[in-house]
Amino acid sequence: MELIAKILTAFVALEHLYILWLEMFAWETKGKKVFKSALPKEMFKPTKGLAANQGLYNGFLAAGLVWSFLIEDEKWQTNIALFFLGCVAVAGIYGGISATKRIFFVQAIPAILAIIAVLLK
Repeated sequence: MELIAKILTAFVALEHLYILWLEMFAWETKGKKVFKSALPKEMFKPTKGLAANQGLYNGFLAAGLVWSFLIEDEKWQTNIALFFLGCVAVAGIYGGISATKRIFFVQAIPAILAIIAVLLK
């Protein structure tokens, strides 16, 4: 179960690194394709700064999850991983309620599965 926990945690970290890239550096190109149902095309340029700020926060989540892999003490590694996975899960649940249900499935479900795996390891 420990390997599954690490794989799921790494997946969530990689996903948030992708979101960082998408929102900070590719908002007006790839972002238009990914978020086409959420925003009209003309809104991407004026919201570029807002998206970059959101991307930065996703980067912090990814950094915390990567950090959890570098901690040698097992108890602290677990606590840090659970904290950051919990942040992702809450953000995904909130996004699923307030923005689009797709966010719940893309962000919250992988984080929740990783939390379960970390708790069962």
